[in-house]
Amino acid sequence: MARPVTVHVCSACGHSSARWHGRCPGCEAWNTLVEERAPAPGGASGARGRAGGGRDGVPAGRPVRLADVSTARVPRLRTAIGELDRVLGGGLVPGSLVLLGGSPGIGKSTLTNMALGNLAAAGHRTLYVSGEESAAQIRLRAERLTGATAGALEVPVLAETDLDTIVATLRAERPEVCVIDSVQTMHAADLTGAPGSVGQVRETAGRIMQVAKADGIAVLLVGHVTKEGALAGPRVLEHLVDCVLQFEGERERTYRTLRALKNRFGSTNEAGVFEMRDSGLVEVLDASARFVAEATGKPGSVVLAAMEGSRPLLVEVQALVSPSELVPPRRVVNGLDRNRLALVLAVLGRHAGVGVGNADVFVNVVGGVRVEEPGADLAIALAVASAARGVALAAAHRSGPVACFGEVGLTGELRSIGHPDRRLAEAAKFGLGGVITPETAPTLRQALRAVLASPAAGRAAA
Repeated sequence: MARPVTVHVCSACGHSSARWHGRCPGCEAWNTLVEERAPAPGGASGARGRAGGGRDGVPAGRPVRLADVSTARVPRLRTAIGELDRVLGGGLVPGSLVLLGGSPGIGKSTLTNMALGNLAAAGHRTLYVSGEESAAQIRLRAERLTGATAGALEVPVLAETDLDTIVATLRAERPEVCVIDSVQTMHAADLTGAPGSVGQVRETAGRIMQVAKADGIAVLLVGHVTKEGALAGPRVLEHLVDCVLQFEGERERTYRTLRALKNRFGSTNEAGVFEMRDSGLVEVLDASARFVAEATGKPGSVVLAAMEGSRPLLVEVQALVSPSELVPPRRVVNGLDRNRLALVLAVLGRHAGVGVGNADVFVNVVGGVRVEEPGADLAIALAVASAARGVALAAAHRSGPVACFGEVGLTGELRSIGHPDRRLAEAAKFGLGGVITPETAPTLRQALRAVLASPAAGRAAA
């Protein structure tokens, strides 16, 4: 039987098949198989098998004990952007491959321009490869970046999408840090398919990784995201790189959050907060002060003591409960997990006597911040109960907004979460009226009684 000329590759998981399927056999996603040219027969593995007389002729490797392995301490390249360096684990590692993903217009190019500008000002060799913008457009953006203009204008720029030209330039220039913006626009001439297809993205990342590892170049790959917020392209791309960064936020809001989804050279528990201004991205070193200052303290409002990586962050959680004209009623969430809201509403109705089954419930984290920890359960419950009863939350014998944190169990109990001491210290730093925790209120019913049935709450309702 003749070898097929083309194969069908899944754009989600990379599974290949000789014929097209409506549903991928690998990941069971619909309409993700894309036709590509089949790889040429007689590759490296076939040649090695013929030369060595088959698999039996392949020489065996020699394992080495980890104690006998020598490691070299390579200094990291600091970008002079504290939030970015902290998320990376202390800076860029020479020879590493970093994938930076985010929605269009979120600030990916601005962040990479600022990082390259600071590195160039420090005397490091840099290179910016753009497949989406011309050199003139990149210069206009660099001139807007106050504080990094001197170094940003010294960054060499290459506006190119041909992969062979980019690889040849990297080998000739040998920069210490290079930005590829973006990996979905690069095109390998020896492959079929449009730029951004599975084969093109995989080949681009693979060849750039070989050059980066061989020449010790720290490469920042800028990637697109899908409408669901996941990184576009095959999942093999995330496994190939050393670090995956997610730059998220709302374009209408000024705050941006940088998270590490994967990091071979550091922790994935860190997060950086930025604010987008006309002059570029500005690090937010004390975001809690801004969010607490804007807390209303009205019915449906509560302050959540969350954790962004290793540092505490105070954010305001607001809820609105109104009679519904729809069946089923609406459940709208912004900045939180919708499934956690459904869980908390069920526990509120079953164990706390706060039923909102016939009402629309809207929950929002003010400022465009996204909280992805179970410690936000108690904040959701208190905000919804306060909005449903129309009573502002207030701790007994204390004034000011109420702060809280804790996970809500299915039986109505409150469970402890990590770093309670840091959360309490952050709340005390801003003098909040009281902090409701699983230690002060073991059950959800007791927590509601502490902030809704106190004398201070009664005066607020009156």
